[in-house]
Amino acid sequence: MTKIDIFSGFLGAGKTTLIKKLIKEAYKGEKVVLIENEFGEIGIDGGFLKEAGIEITEMNSGCICCSLVGDFTEALGKVLKEFGPDRIIIEPSGVGKLSDVIGAVRGVESESAKLNAKTCVVDAKKCKMYMKNFGEFFINQVEHASCIVLSHTANLDEEKLHNCIHLLREHNGEAVIVTTDWEELAGEQILAAIEKENTLEHHIHELEEEDACPECGHHHHHGEECHHKHHHHEEHEHHHHHEECHHEHHEHHHEHGEECTCGCHHDHEHHHHHADDVFSSFGKETAKKFDKAEIETILSALENEDKYGIILRAKGIVAGKDGSWLHFDYIPGEPDVRTGAADITGRLCVIGSKINESAIAELFGV
Repeated sequence: MTKIDIFSGFLGAGKTTLIKKLIKEAYKGEKVVLIENEFGEIGIDGGFLKEAGIEITEMNSGCICCSLVGDFTEALGKVLKEFGPDRIIIEPSGVGKLSDVIGAVRGVESESAKLNAKTCVVDAKKCKMYMKNFGEFFINQVEHASCIVLSHTANLDEEKLHNCIHLLREHNGEAVIVTTDWEELAGEQILAAIEKENTLEHHIHELEEEDACPECGHHHHHGEECHHKHHHHEEHEHHHHHEECHHEHHEHHHEHGEECTCGCHHDHEHHHHHADDVFSSFGKETAKKFDKAEIETILSALENEDKYGIILRAKGIVAGKDGSWLHFDYIPGEPDVRTGAADITGRLCVIGSKINESAIAELFGV
């Protein structure tokens, strides 16, 4: 049986980091295939994961929600047939809709392959902002998740963490929510939560099963014998209503009173956008050499919405002037530059809404 696990999450939430942790700590001994669908012209994350010895299938021909109907389902079937893995991990584009990915997986389910986990990784620090400004995509991922794994909870103010959980619960009252900092958890613990093996509901269910009368199924206190007459008990079914397309009109908050730049047309079709209509990307291969301070200055400059557009994510691997290789990641307000493994050439990718490609190219000098 092949388990199919989906790891969704808005841009920069930490999907790749979580997957790497699970590969290292929780999927030992399993034959794992990762299917990535990176939004943007150049795939960056594949290089990071190849170091873990994982088979990579990258599909960079547009966002996942636009390529599902043919390519994606076909690719999934091909992976199942050719590799026969124990587990397939699907890492959709950060701006893909989880409902679309689930639909594609349902199309290949069989006796030998089942959808196992629908995980959404949420940046606890940016939950409120993304929900208000890009709700159509962000909320879809939250609504359809069976487990929500919060990232960036270390040293987060307790009130902000509770507010984030409250916002998520408004859109998903059933999902398991992991709030503990990942560094404090073993990969096996996170996997158990994703597969709902260590949740309170699971343990309660186990206790109920243990204490049920084998003849009638009646639940009683542990150790108590069943003395009642056996008769039919009406089962209480729990119906979880998943509303279809009843998103509230998402508000757009901009600091200086500027007009909405996210691509929402504020009409009755606002919740039927494809990611390609709202988000765009700039990708470039380059042999240019940088130093760490240069990259940090460039990433800080991306905060300027008027000049560069709303930049939601930037990442890349570029050659350093000192002979090292610089790996960088950026989400608003959080640039990260570090040294890492060399690549065959430098590459960078910037993703956002209404981005100014020429200004970004000029900024990087590429």
